[in-house]
Amino acid sequence: MLRNLDMTALRSFVTVAESGGVTRAAGMLNLTQSAVSMQLKRLEEALGLQLLDRSARTIGLTAAGEQLVGYGQRMLALNDEIYRKLTAQEFEGELKLGVPHDIIYPTVPRVLKQVAAEFPRMRVRLISAPTLRLKEMFARGECDFILTTEDACDPKGETLISLPMVWVGAVDGVIWRERPLRIAHCTKCIFRTGVLRTLNAAGVPWEMAVDSELDNAVEAAVSADLAVTAAIEGGLPPHTVVIDHGGALPDLGAQNINLYVQQPGAHVSAAVAAIIRKAYKD
Repeated sequence: MLRNLDMTALRSFVTVAESGGVTRAAGMLNLTQSAVSMQLKRLEEALGLQLLDRSARTIGLTAAGEQLVGYGQRMLALNDEIYRKLTAQEFEGELKLGVPHDIIYPTVPRVLKQVAAEFPRMRVRLISAPTLRLKEMFARGECDFILTTEDACDPKGETLISLPMVWVGAVDGVIWRERPLRIAHCTKCIFRTGVLRTLNAAGVPWEMAVDSELDNAVEAAVSADLAVTAAIEGGLPPHTVVIDHGGALPDLGAQNINLYVQQPGAHVSAAVAAIIRKAYKD
């Protein structure tokens, strides 16, 4: 048969143990001495144990009481944390997180799930847009946090991880062998300029196969083996693979995944930023 401790009585007991007496505990709890004494008696009866040694002039703890103090402190701390997080008004509102579509998986869903668990009264709005647009929105205060993919990092941001760029094509695709190399990058993609510069430096002729602002147009062309694209390792579009080109295509270097926080000193902002950092370390 499951039994539950009386948390009010437990708080009175822990307060008596910490303060050294019923009188002090009653004042700290804003209760009468008789109310505190009754709660202590009720707790002892519920457990079938003597928790306080009342034989001396000052109240002491029995061996069982000393053991219960540690448990009680942890239970009360958890109880208070639950009430603080679930009911505190400062944890209400909306958080706007901006992320480029190609780095949403696999990390961002884990971040969203943990933020929802830690701050259930907060609403999180996920904004998916290219890095350049996200940085513009962040500068206008339209996002609380943004993750970006960049060669470097602005002074107000921090680099979470650096990952290699890879050439991406269709499963069993052959278009990467053709010249001029057919490229697919949406017009707002931050990788586009660097990829084309790399191809020019390597003397690889190319032509743009997709002229669209939509990422799904790029994904459709690449997965159909009509063009190739470049992506951060681990962020491949659906139905595509890393091209095993054996050196036929130039090395693309690496890209940083950076974090920018609008109010890094605020409690919720600092906590969410810590969740994001940990997600990229795990």
